[in-house]
Amino acid sequence: MKFTEMREQFFPDYDLDDWKKKAEESLKGKSVESLQRTTYENIVLKPLYTNEDIKAVSEYPGGEDFRRGIDPLGYHTNTWKIAQRISFSNLDELKDKLQLALENGQSALSFDVTAELINNSDFLGELIREYGRKFTFALNAKEFQAEMLSTLENSSLELENPTDVTGYIAVDHLASVVGKGSIPGDFSKLLEEFSNTVKKANEKLPNLRTVLVNSTPYHNGGANAVQELGIAAATGVFYLDSLSGLDVEQVVNKLVFNFSIGSNYFMEIAKLRAARIIWHKIAEAYGAQEPSRGMQISAETSLFTKTVYDPYVNLLREGNEAFAAVVGGVQYLHVNPFDQITGSSPFSERIARNMQLILQEEAQLKKVIDPAGGSWYVEQLTNELAQKAWSFFQKIEENGGILAVLKTNWLQNKISDVYEKRKYDIFTRKQSIIGTNVYANLVETVSKNKNIQTTACSSNRQKDEVNIQAIPQLRLAQPFEVLRKRAEELNKKSGVQPLVGLICLGTLKQHKARLDFVRGFLSAGGVTVHVSEPVHTVDEALVVMTNSKTKHFCICGTNEQYDVLGIEVLQAIKAKFANRTIYLAGLPDKEDQVKWSENGLKQFIHVKSNCFETLSFILSEMEESLNEQIQA
Repeated sequence: MKFTEMREQFFPDYDLDDWKKKAEESLKGKSVESLQRTTYENIVLKPLYTNEDIKAVSEYPGGEDFRRGIDPLGYHTNTWKIAQRISFSNLDELKDKLQLALENGQSALSFDVTAELINNSDFLGELIREYGRKFTFALNAKEFQAEMLSTLENSSLELENPTDVTGYIAVDHLASVVGKGSIPGDFSKLLEEFSNTVKKANEKLPNLRTVLVNSTPYHNGGANAVQELGIAAATGVFYLDSLSGLDVEQVVNKLVFNFSIGSNYFMEIAKLRAARIIWHKIAEAYGAQEPSRGMQISAETSLFTKTVYDPYVNLLREGNEAFAAVVGGVQYLHVNPFDQITGSSPFSERIARNMQLILQEEAQLKKVIDPAGGSWYVEQLTNELAQKAWSFFQKIEENGGILAVLKTNWLQNKISDVYEKRKYDIFTRKQSIIGTNVYANLVETVSKNKNIQTTACSSNRQKDEVNIQAIPQLRLAQPFEVLRKRAEELNKKSGVQPLVGLICLGTLKQHKARLDFVRGFLSAGGVTVHVSEPVHTVDEALVVMTNSKTKHFCICGTNEQYDVLGIEVLQAIKAKFANRTIYLAGLPDKEDQVKWSENGLKQFIHVKSNCFETLSFILSEMEESLNEQIQA
């Protein structure tokens, strides 16, 4: 083809209908709509988004509803602060770890605020004088806020300019209520004291934020993004209404919102964008000036999504969540070390900090203004989240506000409903947790395991408390981790790892698919398998039973083999080994299911099985059998 002819060539125009037609050819008869899925927020995700899905949005960040960020130049002018929260066992360790972190890229003073630290005001004052003028603060002060601020105010007198003290030393008293499961009888007095603390800090440290809206306890209870946003909005309104002695403008400028970032990458980006839309609308309704309506966001990667087993996979989860937080436009970010659940190490803490440095320096995210802006999918998701979250916020307000819905347990029940859906999807392996309910590594051991507190510490006040339903601080992987612990205990008591024998019918090609499925299914509960040689006759199956030490077996093969040989094998086994428990890999037709069950089959193991319940049943039988042996 000549060049002149080539220039006259063009690509034909295609529309959405053409795309659907081509896609359905690949789907072999299924419709494109079959690719849709519904999130825990009841948002239907389409397989394709186009420019028809979005409405007009701001052309630049820092304007209109702030969905695109609060700074016109994004991180070009105000990059997010690396606010790794430093844990410590003694004050010398805090000093050493903080110095090391600040020398190696950390850009905010962030550490656990403890009674030991508060009681050593000289040490704390020295720390503030050394670093307070160079770095911004990012502290959840919990019940120690007044003492922390007092030490800071005294130390700030020695600084050149108290207005240089920036960041936040804040507390969310409602988050404390949620974690404790009770409301102090003198809660109104507590809020009055809080108002005085905020007012005093505003006078002496005008650029420091002191009011925290912390949605992490709700996130760790299983809340979806819509609920997190509605709760954050309602909590913000609660403080706007409750803090006396300050006008709206002052309170708005004292607020900082903390969100945990989960594993649904695009949902989490949209969550942060929607949060700014909602808060802008609320602040505007309260009469705040436009610059003050921009939401200050502190974020942390989720503990809810992390696992004890196969902890290095947490590195990938942390990276995904940190990336979403930055793209979503946070001002402060803490990345949990990958082994935080069992006790972090200097190595894991350094890796967590370096994740943010990589995002800044290598991924160049601080040089890109609103990287998610203009994405048809993200913009539509942002709009849907904002609308649904606004409706949820309105329901909270209609029921009396955030404190009232906590007192009646209305909110706790709503969150529990979502968690139950999440848990069911994990139990049935509709949702995967790599290394836990799928691809479990049975040779792995966990050397230590400590409980991690994921919510703000509760108030020490106990007089005339009003009990409410606490929102438990959970992780999705915990139920399967309990199964693994049970399997390990069985191993310790018996000296043998829990075992299920696999009776493999026919050739490897015939039984391998179901063999692999059952092996993966059982490993999620710490149960290993013994694979038989190919079985072609009933006698060969009985030899397998005779030579095996376990009482639990699963027959694996094709449906055709089950029809020809399977029932005979089961009948022969039950006739000779009546106390053996037999399972079948797969789910036959209903008529055949009845036939298998009548001949003594215990259970069918298939892709729709409740993996957790099945494994729990198997382990319970093994525990009972071991106890009988010990007693005998």
